[in-house]
Amino acid sequence: MTAALLTPDEMGHADRLTIESGLSGLDLMECAGSAVAGIAAKHAPLGGRIHILCGPGNNGGDGFVAARLLAEKGYDVRVDLMKSPSGLKGDAAAAFEAMTLPFEILTSGDQLIGNMADRFAGADVIVDAVFGAGLDRALSGPAAELVEAVNGSSAAIIAVDLPSGINGATGEVMGSAIKAHATITFFLKKPGHQLFPGRGFCGSVTVAQIGIETGVLEKIGPVTYENTPDLWLASWPRPAVGGHKYSKGHAVVFSGPMARTGAARLAAMAALRAGAGLVTLASPPDAMMVNAAHLTAVMLKKVSGAEAIPEFLSDPRLNAVLIGPGYGIGADTKAAVEAIIVKGRSLVLDADALTSFSENPQKLFDLIKESGSPVILTPHDGEFQRLFPDLAGLDKLARTREAACRSGAVLILKGPDTVIAAPDGRAAINCNAPPFLATAGSGDVLAGIAAGLLAQEVPAFEAACQAVWLHGEAGLTAGPGLIAEDLPAALREPLRHLWTSLA
Repeated sequence: MTAALLTPDEMGHADRLTIESGLSGLDLMECAGSAVAGIAAKHAPLGGRIHILCGPGNNGGDGFVAARLLAEKGYDVRVDLMKSPSGLKGDAAAAFEAMTLPFEILTSGDQLIGNMADRFAGADVIVDAVFGAGLDRALSGPAAELVEAVNGSSAAIIAVDLPSGINGATGEVMGSAIKAHATITFFLKKPGHQLFPGRGFCGSVTVAQIGIETGVLEKIGPVTYENTPDLWLASWPRPAVGGHKYSKGHAVVFSGPMARTGAARLAAMAALRAGAGLVTLASPPDAMMVNAAHLTAVMLKKVSGAEAIPEFLSDPRLNAVLIGPGYGIGADTKAAVEAIIVKGRSLVLDADALTSFSENPQKLFDLIKESGSPVILTPHDGEFQRLFPDLAGLDKLARTREAACRSGAVLILKGPDTVIAAPDGRAAINCNAPPFLATAGSGDVLAGIAAGLLAQEVPAFEAACQAVWLHGEAGLTAGPGLIAEDLPAALREPLRHLWTSLA
């Protein structure tokens, strides 16, 4: 199945295209409601009490279908409407008429009627079919009070499409939001399922197929994706039987001074594990001995500052470079980055290499665009804000896209919901990273993986996506208690998995 994620507007377009092709909106609603009923039934004992909260739109229509089907199976179904059914329109109105079950209206004017805590006492399941992904305003008044009551209940909460209160395009909480145990959505996920804080409100997410064909995506043209191998496997660097180390690229990682060498060594080992045929650690003279004491397969080369970089990189076989981890912040780092960019190599800029340009980020962006070479930037939130202070008010997906366009580089904005964006507008959201990756040196390993993939001539966006996914899988493989030193070796398991899938 495609890795595309659809905004609420794009999902609406998919619905319309499907209806135009001959499948009615009511048919889609019937399939969606049936899927909702199936999930709700898994969380309640046979004959158990299920409250279905229905809003005024098609999300409520899905709820009406689910209510009818669950009642037919023998469940004790209670249908609660936010407003009078006289305001229902189209397919939702037809689904309500077909339901023929008793119902209660929860509001009168701007007030909830009765005590919601008492109302939900004893419920096994509450189905949230109130607003879904299309919400475009903050919840307040009775809607916010209802959210509080639902979240305070002991029932299993099932959200239809998205928990009410979560923005489907950004994952932001719109005032307040239902915290679901499980969410069922249709056709494809939305960005709001993947981005925090929304992801933390969804619980487990099930995608139900309701009759929409993937062919509609050709007309919609989505540019946001879930970062899974389906997105980039075609670009994965397949080892050739007749290949050799020189055909797999030569990555260079620049080391910091003697007291700050560990980050670069972590990155170099990761680049080697990621498949680069050769990796050289470019070391300042004072760090040669400490680096040599720790390195075996990674080669070592003395490089004395920015002035030595042009001669060092005159060898065209050194085709991918990483600078930043432990390198130091200041004018010397800026000069080194500028000297590297001029040489036109595929490049990963991380950590100190980014912060060194915080006073004049536009200079860095201009250099990147002038070079025309593939560049990946790997900031965490703090580094991102130093480079793009005016983007802080945008949601994560929008600010990463804008930063990629502005800089001319592929952006990896790190976090539990890492977003990867390209200057052409493509973006991917990563979801496989375990919380134990939040440890010193983890980001250095990620940067090294990206450099190793660039050395193998993977395009920058795909290399960034592959690196982030591999980093997450390595974290899962290493498990709780991992430290950064564990991650390069832990790459072997996901790499084996990819190799097997291609065999």
